Amino acid sequence: MGASKLATAPRRKWRGIGVISTVLILALVALAGGFLVFAASISREEVRLDRSADGIVALTGGASRIDDAIELLVAKRGRLLLISGVHPHTMPAELTRRSAEVERLFLCCVEIDREAQNTVGNAIATAQWVRKHDIRSLIVVTSAWHMPRALIELERELPGVTLISYPVVSERMRDESWWVSAQTIRLLMVEYVKYVAARAHLRLEPLMPGTSLVSQQEAR
Repeated sequence: MGASKLATAPRRKWRGIGVISTVLILALVALAGGFLVFAASISREEVRLDRSADGIVALTGGASRIDDAIELLVAKRGRLLLISGVHPHTMPAELTRRSAEVERLFLCCVEIDREAQNTVGNAIATAQWVRKHDIRSLIVVTSAWHMPRALIELERELPGVTLISYPVVSERMRDESWWVSAQTIRLLMVEYVKYVAARAHLRLEPLMPGTSLVSQQEAR
């Protein structure tokens, strides 16, 4: 009996290791597959808006985001613009190319958020601005690779608000496939991990009463 138990113990150990290894391999395959789908879904062409909205928000952090948002405001695609995540020491004149019309719009229709330091902060600042101005529809301007995660965070903070994506495509993403550049692959992999974490947090949020209560209180 003692010898039999000693003989089966190693087999159980190796069986357990095999199960764990299989689970890890499947998880890695799922992550790799998810990354490929995520990377393939990133827009490589500028979109043409066929509708307008109450407001526009530009999330800073990438080239052309602010200029594109200003162009949308000039074209009257929205009546107000929020530029979120501006560095505390950045002056308004440094944000975009200026003209008399842009100067006028900055005086009447553009607000700058200097508090947000990340995408979650962008979403919170945007939600406060949206409630302040009773905005029901919002054009979201950010880099194409950042758009999926930005929409997740904004949807969490802005239930009932229509979000219209306006992805900004960099020249590199437009001119070459993402897999030919190690820098682009690294950028997308980091963003994909953040995107998965944001989705996981969104799914778990209903199970966290404290977080849900805070969100409800902020929405009032």
